[in-house]
Amino acid sequence: MSEITRADVEARLQEYVEPHLGKDLVAARCVDDIGIDGGKVRIGLVLGFPAKRWQDDLRRAVQEAVQGLEGVQEVAVDISSRIETYGTQSSTSLVKGVKNIIAVASGKGGVGKSTTTVNIALGLATEGARVGVLDADIYGPSVPRMMGVTGKPDSKDGKTLEPLTNYGVQVMSSGFLIDEETPMVWRGPMVTQALEQLLRDTNWQDLDYLVVDMPPGTGDIQLTLSQKVPVSGAVIVTTPQDIALLDARKGLRMFEKVNVPVLGIVENMSTHICSNCGHEEHIFGAGGGDRIAEQYGVDLLGSLPLALHIREQADGGKPTVIADPDGPSAETYRGIARRVGAKLSQQSSEQGSRFPNIVVNKTS
Repeated sequence: MSEITRADVEARLQEYVEPHLGKDLVAARCVDDIGIDGGKVRIGLVLGFPAKRWQDDLRRAVQEAVQGLEGVQEVAVDISSRIETYGTQSSTSLVKGVKNIIAVASGKGGVGKSTTTVNIALGLATEGARVGVLDADIYGPSVPRMMGVTGKPDSKDGKTLEPLTNYGVQVMSSGFLIDEETPMVWRGPMVTQALEQLLRDTNWQDLDYLVVDMPPGTGDIQLTLSQKVPVSGAVIVTTPQDIALLDARKGLRMFEKVNVPVLGIVENMSTHICSNCGHEEHIFGAGGGDRIAEQYGVDLLGSLPLALHIREQADGGKPTVIADPDGPSAETYRGIARRVGAKLSQQSSEQGSRFPNIVVNKTS
């Protein structure tokens, strides 16, 4: 019987494609250590994204991949996560207390962007990350209600604000500073200045991820934010409806112009599930998220149904990941969160050196 070697083990690991990374663990540089003692193999994996609820499935998959080797009697797999700061724009300074900023955007309103934002944030948190949410939708701040947070933020020094916290997630929003029914009658420059202050004057506490609920659209506010905020990656939210997909393409192109990597597409309202009989129907069309993802070479991170409980849970201040953690929708959100973290972990830290300044040329 031949002796088991590290190369043998790595060859077996290369046959297993980790579903969140989209590549094998060796290629993704997640194999930290391989120890071999006779027929006993110990594998140490270090993931660049949080995956607490996924670890058991991953451990079983790795054990199955390696146990087929001749001479292997036992396979032990140790899994941990180490989240680092990934590539951002070199022209923008990092935010104190924040490793990575993820922008959640949409080309138009009404596609469930804020609901997606809070559930992605909660998904990352329940997988073991330290997470914050910044509500950048000044004109329609909805994150406080969705996160079940009320009150005014404290200021210990009269200059900075302390984020409010619920479900283990730090939250900041203009909604904390004004009455819920007071309209924000501000012009664009005032909005971008206010958002930059909310971002940089908040005492974020050692966040692995700050998830930003961007205003809908692709105008001056969104473009300025994308330039001034050190965004590590963006997520585009859409529905299968043709008009929503058209606007989602605009959102993708906006991030392309400022060289912010698009981590993927989330398709909301992909099907409608009748709350009475359970019948499923594609009332907004089918396959739109897949088509736009394929066209632009990005991933479809996940699809969510148009379901009454998702809306009710968000409106009630207890989003799906918290309200029904073992339900299928919560697992879909957590899967999206893991894929977002995994995609981000594969970005080169040198990517920021390639970010150019935007020049707008006048055309006749």
